Amino acid sequence: MKRNLILFILLLSSVLLSGQWNQEINIDGKCTHIPEQNTKQEFLGAYYWQSPYLFDYDVTFYGLDIEVTSSSIYVEGNGTINGVALVPLDTFAFELIPEQLIDAIWFNNVQYTNYSRSGSNVLVPVDEIGVGESFSAQIFYHGQPPTGGFFAGVSNGYSSTYNKPVTWTLSEPFAAKDWFPVKQDLEDKADSVWVFLTTDTSEMAGSQGLLTNVVDLGNGKHRMEWKSNYPIDYYLISFAVADYQEYNVYSHPEELNGDSILIQNFIYDAPGCLENNKAGMDQTADFIELFSEKFILYPFWQEKYGHCLTQLGGGMEHQTMTTIGNFSFHLVAHELGHMWFGDNVTCATWSDIWINEGFATYSDYLANEFILGWEAGKAFITSAQNSSMSSPGGSVYIPEDEIYPGNEWRIFSGRLSYDKGAVIVHMLRHEIQNDDLFFEVLETFQTDFTSGTATGEDFKNTAEQVTGMDFDYFFNQWYYGEGYPIYDIDWFSTDQVFYLTSTQSTSATTPFFDMLMEYRLLFNDGTDTIVKLRQTANVNTFEIATGKKVGLVVVDPEKWTMEKVNSVIIDMHEIESPVYFTVGPNPVTDQLNVYFPNSVNSDISLELTDLNGKRIYKANIHNEKTKIDMSELPRGMYILQATNGQNSMHRKLLK
Repeated sequence: MKRNLILFILLLSSVLLSGQWNQEINIDGKCTHIPEQNTKQEFLGAYYWQSPYLFDYDVTFYGLDIEVTSSSIYVEGNGTINGVALVPLDTFAFELIPEQLIDAIWFNNVQYTNYSRSGSNVLVPVDEIGVGESFSAQIFYHGQPPTGGFFAGVSNGYSSTYNKPVTWTLSEPFAAKDWFPVKQDLEDKADSVWVFLTTDTSEMAGSQGLLTNVVDLGNGKHRMEWKSNYPIDYYLISFAVADYQEYNVYSHPEELNGDSILIQNFIYDAPGCLENNKAGMDQTADFIELFSEKFILYPFWQEKYGHCLTQLGGGMEHQTMTTIGNFSFHLVAHELGHMWFGDNVTCATWSDIWINEGFATYSDYLANEFILGWEAGKAFITSAQNSSMSSPGGSVYIPEDEIYPGNEWRIFSGRLSYDKGAVIVHMLRHEIQNDDLFFEVLETFQTDFTSGTATGEDFKNTAEQVTGMDFDYFFNQWYYGEGYPIYDIDWFSTDQVFYLTSTQSTSATTPFFDMLMEYRLLFNDGTDTIVKLRQTANVNTFEIATGKKVGLVVVDPEKWTMEKVNSVIIDMHEIESPVYFTVGPNPVTDQLNVYFPNSVNSDISLELTDLNGKRIYKANIHNEKTKIDMSELPRGMYILQATNGQNSMHRKLLK
């Protein structure tokens, strides 16, 4: 899903529902949902709002045969669920909201009328079938689901530009039950899906897989029959309906040896629509070829890729047929990236949404780097880094107790799931220090988990397997941990040697980030070089033979890593002094960390004063590290001085 949400949309009662992308950097907190509770049940992965009976079977097939229209969100028809019993099954369960009225339920060709409904759970007592036995259930229903929220299952909008009404679905994460009978379990992909859509003959409806037939039903109606034989997760099933025209292009990945992949686009049948969107649709072919080279061959190449244009404020990666609001470079690249990360390999839990959104956002980055050039990619990742650091805390991994209906914005946090998610993929690439090996990690991950689901731990294990490196520290810091590092850099250069002391403090609960850092050294003779130094503690001191004098230092010049930096040039004698100290962060908000990297052979007196000389803090220091609480001090400049009676050193601090 790409976030492309305009604030005023969220204030409307009928919101234009975005999929998994939004061009606005921070979408947190702009839609209020009040959860009834936020605990997760312990049985089999069912959430508290789901019946445990849902997990008594494995879905093998979804079939929908429904009537839809561009002018309404009303749905009428039937849904089929085929499955295999995992236990002796005497109660068939599925999810469907109460607003969808049930007309009839058939199970293995027997109609059952004695069923119960509790919330969105429908429980049907049936004649028992044994473990491993197959069944087929068909549910006839009709109704109009609720709308007006960002995560509504069915939405309707109107294009004032092209004077067309349009209706579309968005089921992620919990809204498939709004419009068809379903088992909402990420780890239970159906083996195949058919979506038959009856519309007025003046309209067209797009969905998954291949359009295998268009049946004229008479009375101004026709049925468009879409079939897909690839495994699919429940929330990736969709439809979009409008007065569409079809515009097709083809991609030619190298691996297909001249064969092609259909890119099928349904756009409004209105003057100017094709002309205004043609370039974006055409460029999709380049993206498919790039991602097929960097990941694996487009996973659904035997069917198609495509887009249905709607009034969605962004895009939603419905399998093989993205629902999209425009054809911008970023949006098309992001949604296409989901075909690998999200659709082919799907997050096994909503806690691991990084598998979907972090990698789709990084796919957009790769399109920038390899199609538009390195500088475009650097601008993209810099923006993502800045967004990630716009607040101090929050983890990319989402704790289970934060996953529930009404808290969807935590799952789809623009700052964490998307931007920081992409940033840590980029940093992992930097840690590996070998692009061939990095892309082999992505390829192996796609191959090993193809058509299935995976967690962040699964990706870590793949990266370790391919590279032979240990990434426990990396994931503990960046994936499960919170915040980002803050650096205070002290450096000095002679004509022969460069000295650097890097002091790292952090913005949140993660106390330290072990990371490879790059520094560009610009010499006085006009040349430059990049040195790579690993930060292994809160304070590291480095000594590098250069043979010439450094005139300027640039931290992380190519934007490989995420950090905030303060840089100070100091005198050589200070580095050697027994009272030499570094501080971080500076500016400081509350807690100031003070480090003494040199051996402390005698007591050091540490004194904090304001610019008028008024003493605020004084202490004798016996350790290499201490903290000063500055949270209650007013904003301004302060002086921190250390002395042991013979030597002294001071620094200016900004609160």
